[in-house]
Amino acid sequence: MATEPPMIRMAGVDKHFGDLHVLRDIDLEVARGQVVVVLGPSGSGKSTLCRTINRLEPVDSGTIEVDGVALPAEGRDLAALRADVGMVFQAFNLFGHKTILENVTLAPQKVRRAGRADAEKEAMALLERVGIANQRDKYPSQLSGGQQQRAAIARALAMRPKVMLFDEPTSALDPEMVQEVLDTMSGLAKDGMTMLVVTHEMGFARRAAHRVVFMSDGEIVEDSTPEAFFTSPTSDRARDFLGKILTH
Repeated sequence: MATEPPMIRMAGVDKHFGDLHVLRDIDLEVARGQVVVVLGPSGSGKSTLCRTINRLEPVDSGTIEVDGVALPAEGRDLAALRADVGMVFQAFNLFGHKTILENVTLAPQKVRRAGRADAEKEAMALLERVGIANQRDKYPSQLSGGQQQRAAIARALAMRPKVMLFDEPTSALDPEMVQEVLDTMSGLAKDGMTMLVVTHEMGFARRAAHRVVFMSDGEIVEDSTPEAFFTSPTSDRARDFLGKILTH
């Protein structure tokens, strides 16, 4: 019996911004249903790694596959792949002139060719799931940051993605709103969604991750269980990072 390919596979990936070598020979696999949290100091390449997986950032060399299919360069195939890869950013990127319900139903109708009634029914189920069904007719500016980010998660889920990428989804939020977004993400993890999460939230990494990937200077320095990473990191760079983070 053929084994299923990993949901995400990166092999020998390199990326430069001018003279800056931001990703150095990255090899990474994420199995289906796995939650991988990417940690590391600022400037270590975490967000760039996340953004290469749906080609928001093209790479210089190496290969990236999603569900066994190599990333297309551009055009219709790339649009199809992006539909399979949900992405949630620091900024919520919601359409300000559309209601929350319209934000969530737009892409399924345009990209997946869903009928309006079906799209709205699914959107309401997702808004219920992330706890903001009662905000359906409001505009983004009328919602708190935490509610907007949960709407952004619902919008990504509306495309029925195979994998969800989160690029520091709580870093723009006020502290009291962080937990409601993390709770929503933890719920997705429990439901078996494949997730790659770039975050500074150590508690979430400990609780929800199957693996912690630690990056420094564009390299993957450690790749281990949360328990192993937080209790006995093997590299000086990880020990230094944890020393600074966990003493604050």
